[in-house]
Amino acid sequence: MTKEELLTLVERICSTKTEEQNIELKAAEVGCPQRLYDTLSSFSNQDMGGTILFGINEDKDFFPCGVYNVQDLQKKVTEQCNQMMPPVRAVFTTANYKGAPICSAEIPGLDLAELPCYYKGAGRLRGSYVRVGDADFLMTDYELYSFEAFRKHAHDDERIIERASMESFNRRALNDYINMQKQNKPSFANLPRNIQEEMLNITRDGKPTLAALLNFCIYPQGYLPQMAITAIRVPGYKIGDVSDEDARFIDNKRIEGTLAEMLDGALSFSMRNMKVATIIDKNTGKRNDKTEYPIQAIREAVLNALIHRDYSHYTEGTPIQMIFYTDRLEIHSPGSLYGRMTIDQLGYSKPDLRNPALALIAESQTEAENRYSGIPTIRRAMKEHGLPEPIFQNRRNEFVVILRNSSSAKSIELESGDMIVSRDGKQNALLEFCRTPRTRQEITAYLGLKTTYHVSKVYIDPLVESNQLCMTIPEHPRSRNQRFYTRR
Repeated sequence: MTKEELLTLVERICSTKTEEQNIELKAAEVGCPQRLYDTLSSFSNQDMGGTILFGINEDKDFFPCGVYNVQDLQKKVTEQCNQMMPPVRAVFTTANYKGAPICSAEIPGLDLAELPCYYKGAGRLRGSYVRVGDADFLMTDYELYSFEAFRKHAHDDERIIERASMESFNRRALNDYINMQKQNKPSFANLPRNIQEEMLNITRDGKPTLAALLNFCIYPQGYLPQMAITAIRVPGYKIGDVSDEDARFIDNKRIEGTLAEMLDGALSFSMRNMKVATIIDKNTGKRNDKTEYPIQAIREAVLNALIHRDYSHYTEGTPIQMIFYTDRLEIHSPGSLYGRMTIDQLGYSKPDLRNPALALIAESQTEAENRYSGIPTIRRAMKEHGLPEPIFQNRRNEFVVILRNSSSAKSIELESGDMIVSRDGKQNALLEFCRTPRTRQEITAYLGLKTTYHVSKVYIDPLVESNQLCMTIPEHPRSRNQRFYTRR
């Protein structure tokens, strides 16, 4: 960065008084910090990289204390960078801020093929870190495995399920699939049946694969109990809310079977738990029913979860989750985004397939298109339904799709003191107020309301979900140090 950019960054940090996902503060007033390995690793392991800012004392209310010696600091930071694998190449910038020498070290994010970056003294398993909000955490075994699996093109949908037997398969469905593959392929059709099954990823060395099990087994959960969908409807806005009768769930179902059967079960559960509005056409008098969410969007979201979830040993005990809240539907899929795909690229770039064999079989069993049209279809269906844009979240160990209903989008009138102000009007004022990062308590006081819980549910959470408000500590949304600021 340039000297001017560094000064602008320092000014912002001292004003907001908070670290960020890609900003780490170190005082370095009396010497170089002894242990930078955690931050060097975590910044190298995220796409955006990060910046270590030396010369600001977080413990003294973000006072710009300056660094002890700029030249010696850079030398000793470089020495620590060389203890990383692969070595980190920091880019330094220095400036004077209010008479204090400030130094920044920009840490570039590594290419996926080089990850993870770790401290050689601790080794790969104990020296690899990930950035979560403003803190560094050891990578999980699953996160380390994800890098390795992508590099080696390991596909867990093709792994053998040792306990399974071909005798447990629906032979008619399997035969229909193989016969369909034989059509217009005379050379393939003349191969022995066992070779055909190997080539179609149904078996490996005569034993059934996970992809075949989930598409053709009569009861897949007999071998893989948690490869299912748990679906619940919550009487409120978060897990733990209860109804007037103290019921935690209005509906609760475990959905099992093949991929096709689980998809049908998820859609049936959705239809049972969605509100349906009856609309009468003024011109024709014809009655039309409009569901709370477009069923097409739900179908695509569930299909994506079933086909693209992580099927490794690390997530074998984690089912897909469907949760209906008062204002939204959330679908949680085990495993974060695969490979180089990012949230911003969803629906626009063609991703690497995590489960190519399973996806190919599922085309015939579920009528999945497998043409990268799922995300665009969800977006289009929500728009045509008059609902807010879907929200996609890539978390450490899961991918989440959030569909919001009309109650979370429409403008309602709420009483504030002696005035009646529309929620939209208050939201616009709130966005202006949050040009400077604010706490929940500050926002509550600004709106003239009494409870932070009400303000969070009615104002803050919808703006965060629509990406109009950002969190300074996104990985810990309920942190007491959390502040919210308007996206620029």
